Amino acid sequence: MFDPSSTNDGTAQTGGPASEPRVAVVGSPEWAADLAACGAPLGTVVAGPVTPAPVPDSARELVAVRMAVGLMVPADTEAEAVDRIRVLEQLKAACAAAQARETAALDTLRRTAEAARGVPAERQGRGLGGELGLARGESPHRGSRQLALARALSEDLPHTLTALSEGSISEERAGVVHRETAWLPTSTARRRVDTALADWLPVLGAKQLAMAARELAVEQDPAAAAEHFDTAVAERRVTVRATDHGMATLTATLPLAQAAACHRALTESAARLVAFGEAEGRTPAQVVADTLVERLTGQTTAAATPVEVHLVMTDQALLGAEDTPARVPGYGSLPAPVARRIVADTDADVFLRRLYTAPESGQLVAMDSRRRTFPALLRRMVVLRDELCRTPYCNARIKHLDHATAHAAGGQTSWDNASGLCARCNYAKENPGWTHSAGPGQLTVTTPTGHRYRHPTPPLVDAGQSPLPSKHGRFPGFTPLHFSIRQITALLDAA
Repeated sequence: MFDPSSTNDGTAQTGGPASEPRVAVVGSPEWAADLAACGAPLGTVVAGPVTPAPVPDSARELVAVRMAVGLMVPADTEAEAVDRIRVLEQLKAACAAAQARETAALDTLRRTAEAARGVPAERQGRGLGGELGLARGESPHRGSRQLALARALSEDLPHTLTALSEGSISEERAGVVHRETAWLPTSTARRRVDTALADWLPVLGAKQLAMAARELAVEQDPAAAAEHFDTAVAERRVTVRATDHGMATLTATLPLAQAAACHRALTESAARLVAFGEAEGRTPAQVVADTLVERLTGQTTAAATPVEVHLVMTDQALLGAEDTPARVPGYGSLPAPVARRIVADTDADVFLRRLYTAPESGQLVAMDSRRRTFPALLRRMVVLRDELCRTPYCNARIKHLDHATAHAAGGQTSWDNASGLCARCNYAKENPGWTHSAGPGQLTVTTPTGHRYRHPTPPLVDAGQSPLPSKHGRFPGFTPLHFSIRQITALLDAA
């Protein structure tokens, strides 16, 4: 149980009895108080009086601060280096607090302006999360999360915002308090949790803080907590995320009991295979992973998955004449030898489809249509070209294929005017003040404030490396060609 009355202050002690304490040297007692109020670490050495820097009041002055910090020469002693690391961490937190206040101010300014133009309240502020994501160099999803955090800190969590401004907590821990209280139905309840946590914010780690905030929030409204649990169950899902070295993480967000049951069933099945000597040299963890794949796909072995996976590689790389990396659109690149093994070692059927790229850029060739909807082949080519949502920094899965310049505004259903976007970004570009300008090699997004963000389209293959086959081609024909695994293996053996 979380006990706000506990006397443990959680302060980490460094050095043994024989260590000599480092004393803060300041010009006057009031400077010491100022340092303490700003959250300066114990033992910070200050050579003489500390003069507070002028408070920046414009983006230009903030640029000067950023440049000054960026040009700072590293310390020449270990103690000074540690002091600087601590203060720079506090500076990061103070910047996060300032950014939250600016975000809340932008939200207010935008809603006020839209209200003056007669925009209904339920439509005010639409697309602002996407703008914030672009300004921060992050995805629209993260931009929306930061907008929600900024609103909460400004309206419901004053103690948390103060701690963040003073540098005594990180942005991560401020986000923890917001996440554990956001479901409470009233601002009053959220403020009560914030007040109860005030003295503990600098002391607790992220997990401890989450547990304490969750317990206090449940105490505020048990009925709402039960409803929140039901909502979480309704949001169960399965996602996949590419990781390093051609691997990926498959995540199932499930109710706790179901997740535990799934894991137990997999481990018990793997344990039986290992016990009866049927692991075939695999570790128990590998057997668990293979069993998961076999049960989900219905195959007898994990390698024989019938699901379509696009693997893009040059014909020379396929046949072993070169080692240009291959790509799995939306997931990343693979070394050519690994890609050849994927093709050769699977028990499933392999289909080859011929793609043409420009030798000088590595981009897929253009293809036009007069139709309003995109033909199937053009859709596939755009998905292969863009891989992920084309909006700068988004990186979400492509859900919509749409016109950069709207069809109603004269935009063509063409290769140049096509963009693969996630649903959020496609809806955001329809808001007033947003424009997309696209070509095969770049998308330019302009937001309502006039800021422009450009995203170059990476080539399908490295520039200068052309996968164009010879005139007759190794694999003739324009329709998809079907090869059995035996034929593919024979081609690889002959290369």
